[in-house]
Amino acid sequence: MNSTFADLPPTALHLIDTAIASFHRLPGSAIALRYIRSSYQDDPVRSLVELFLFIFAVRYLLAPAYSTSKRKNVPLTEDEIDELVDDWTPEALTSEETTFERTENEKRPVITGPAGPKAKLAGSGRMVTNLGSYNHFNFAAKPELIEKGISTVRTYGVGPCSPPGFYGTQDVHMKSEADIAAHVGLPACIIYAQSFSTISSMLPAFSKRGDVIVADKACNFPIRKGLQISRSSVRWYEHNDMADLERVLQRVVKEGQGKPLTRRFIVTEGLFECVGDMVDLPKVVELKLKYKFRLILDETWSYGVLGRAGRGVTEHQNVDPTQVDMIVGGLAGALASGGGFCASTNEVVEHQRLSAAAYTYSAALPALLATTASETVALLQEQPQLIQTLRENTKALRAQLDPRSEWVRCTSAPENPVLILVLMDKHISDRNLSIADQEALLQDAVDEALANGVLVTRLRSPPMAIGTSARDAEREWRPRPGIKVCVTTGLSRKETEAAGKTVRHAITSVMKGRKWQKGTGPVAATAPVAAAA
Repeated sequence: MNSTFADLPPTALHLIDTAIASFHRLPGSAIALRYIRSSYQDDPVRSLVELFLFIFAVRYLLAPAYSTSKRKNVPLTEDEIDELVDDWTPEALTSEETTFERTENEKRPVITGPAGPKAKLAGSGRMVTNLGSYNHFNFAAKPELIEKGISTVRTYGVGPCSPPGFYGTQDVHMKSEADIAAHVGLPACIIYAQSFSTISSMLPAFSKRGDVIVADKACNFPIRKGLQISRSSVRWYEHNDMADLERVLQRVVKEGQGKPLTRRFIVTEGLFECVGDMVDLPKVVELKLKYKFRLILDETWSYGVLGRAGRGVTEHQNVDPTQVDMIVGGLAGALASGGGFCASTNEVVEHQRLSAAAYTYSAALPALLATTASETVALLQEQPQLIQTLRENTKALRAQLDPRSEWVRCTSAPENPVLILVLMDKHISDRNLSIADQEALLQDAVDEALANGVLVTRLRSPPMAIGTSARDAEREWRPRPGIKVCVTTGLSRKETEAAGKTVRHAITSVMKGRKWQKGTGPVAATAPVAAAA
């Protein structure tokens, strides 16, 4: 000590000795001293860095709080605030209603009571044949299902009022998931509370920014919303064109060579909602295995109606369901329930319980609908004649529309109970019909059919993606205007044929009632028939 501080005055030496003595009396001082000496001898730079960090931490903790906002609020007078409010015009949430849409909404028929095969119109009280409902098996009027539903409501109430991850899961939900998984032929299943949000929430749970999704151009609107939310790189291939699909897959694989691995998916539908035709699933599975992609199959419109027991396109085309990575289906259509499901492996299902927004943050499916789904799945397996009757009625109705009509053709697959009718190409080209012309003609045909006692509806086009420019809107795939006719087993074969004949005559009446001038479209039109005429 004396040799080190020899030049210091006695008072300073006394203070230093006192400080050293006080430091040695502190608990653990010997350990700290040995650490400092060892650190200084081995690496003095480290000691300086640690001292700097210690001083910085002390200064940070003792520093006064401050605001990170650099903006200063400018005080405004009441008159200035009122002037700004008067000048502000909020942006419209939707586009303005067109004249055609306004007229259509005013004539829109309203059903009072059950939407069965025979429906009652509000206002006029007329009974019409209902070919506009997805109640394919007429489960909505089945007495045993109604009694089961009433009993479920009395036991469980109308809804759990909580997400499944909290206290919304009930034993009926677990039973429905097990029943659907066993029916589809996959290890596990998860049930969502809404059919629309099933695939639009499931897709972002697995595909993120930087991943690649190859999708059919005719995919429905829920799929498109899921693709948009996922922010993945989306590559489109021509509708149901397997050669173009392989070309896109080859390009994706080639572009990914030498880059970090990303997740890659193929997304398609079983029965396409906007076209009605069926996917070539064996070929898609072959390409999926060849180029090492994962396959997501949306069976919202094929589950319950295709296959001997309604298992969907996998059963119909003899494809092992385990070859499909994720099968998504809807319960709100043919099964007369609500919500949707995703069937896959246990790992895929459990991942969604924490990562799928629509499952995590939405109230669980009401017990009534979960029970109904289990019951209808059991009925399809126990009574395969239901599907056979539906196919016979579909064949009978199609025979009245597609080959016998000189104006429209059916784009749906022969087994699809939802028949989509579009105008023939020759009539569109000969009369130079625009999209608006086709929609107006088909809407008149719908009104004419309703006036003659048959309720059908037009095919609704999905809205364009948010932020789509005018140039991209021209290139975006859009379904052709069409009429949607839904088949049901609630009608006999004779009644189905009669309804099909009425629809065909309505289309013929409207098309022949127009005055045409070749190459200029419709010159004059008959007045639209009122819905309740």
